[in-house]
Amino acid sequence: MKKRDFTEWLSTFRKSIATYSYYVDFNKIYENVETIKIELNILNSLIGSKNIKTEFETLLKKYPEILKCIPILLAVRSTEIAISDENGSFNFNFTKQTASISEYSNFMEKSGLFDLLQNHLINNFIDYVTGVETGLDSNGRKNRGGHLMEDLVESYIKKAGFVKDKNYFKEMYIHEITDKWAVDLSAISNQGKMEKRFDYVIKTEKMIYVIETNFYGSSGSKLNETARSYKTLAQEIASIPGVSFVWFTDGKGWMSARNNLEETFDIMEHMYCIKDMEDGIMEKIFV
Repeated sequence: MKKRDFTEWLSTFRKSIATYSYYVDFNKIYENVETIKIELNILNSLIGSKNIKTEFETLLKKYPEILKCIPILLAVRSTEIAISDENGSFNFNFTKQTASISEYSNFMEKSGLFDLLQNHLINNFIDYVTGVETGLDSNGRKNRGGHLMEDLVESYIKKAGFVKDKNYFKEMYIHEITDKWAVDLSAISNQGKMEKRFDYVIKTEKMIYVIETNFYGSSGSKLNETARSYKTLAQEIASIPGVSFVWFTDGKGWMSARNNLEETFDIMEHMYCIKDMEDGIMEKIFV
């Protein structure tokens, strides 16, 4: 294969691979709201109340299940909320009633939720919680972003004709690869002391390909460490007969770590980007 030009290769890296659902996963939001819809509608009866503390305590006594809604009203995912004030520290549980009704009422008052309800700052809790969930969901973009490159690589693996759990496998640990194909991977497991997981493994008649994927849209110190560690990994795997290491990476974030990336590029046989996948690299290397 003709030696590739690193600068030319790097110039094809993308700014983003975000899908439409990357920014907000509305289906997940609607599902979350649906699970507490009845309880939120019960709480709606408190909106505009002139005697909100008494009415809340009466409501909680009759419908204790409304407790589970309270954390999300404060944009909190946890079912427990710890509070410290001049009287000490308290831990409020919202899955079951562990404090007195008056203590929960005091929590509602001091957290500002009674004011939110009493002064018509919202019209209904369904809309309010949908908005809160949308805000919280945006925090999940980092996790979704990590899977975008994995999903993209997998789509090209399938396009190349490989079948999941038949000749390509997702998220395999070193010990699983060893057990399945009786291959000695002690060179990369520190003699069995380290357990690494590869994003994908492709098995052909001639070779076992262990695959890592990532995408970096922004710069950071992690990129230099990633490039160095994959360089070491590639050198270790090169000593194992019948096993090849393949790295699919992309993203403009690499511009800040191009020197370390180039060092790895120079010693790795199989290092590819999205443009390479679009040009059919998988059909050429996985033989």
